[in-house]
Amino acid sequence: MTSPEVTTPVDLPVTPSSMPAGYVTGVAYEAIISFIRAQQAERGYTQPQFWLLRNLSPNDLSPDGQGMSITELQHTMRTYLRAEDDLAAEARVLHEKGWLERDEHDRLWITAEGEVALVTLKEYAPAVGSLLHEGIDDADYATTVRVLTQLIRNAGGQLS
Repeated sequence: MTSPEVTTPVDLPVTPSSMPAGYVTGVAYEAIISFIRAQQAERGYTQPQFWLLRNLSPNDLSPDGQGMSITELQHTMRTYLRAEDDLAAEARVLHEKGWLERDEHDRLWITAEGEVALVTLKEYAPAVGSLLHEGIDDADYATTVRVLTQLIRNAGGQLS
């Protein structure tokens, strides 16, 4: 007895409208995050280090300027931390640089040097953004963001 022959479609046209949004957005996310992290590494810091400084700075994301434990920071950053991000290890690096300090309750606080470093690190963001936006006009970018936002809503999600 012979098996039935299995054929697969070949030369099907692939157009932007036929690409699965989940696949394309997943590939885009990985490529963009990898690019941003490589740019940051070239400048001597990591994305989690940047987030730690931002979340501990009373001049940025810290809601009250109070120190936070690693557990509290992990909770605060839960929507954008990646599985490989080790906040405790990243905090040790920032502590060694003098950008963070620990209190007797093991809470992290940004130092004056950390605030200065944060201002410097934030200055790199526009250049990285420009590299990512190269060849994309503002109207196309705005349309893309609107479409992605609607896809998120249609899927029952929300931007945080």
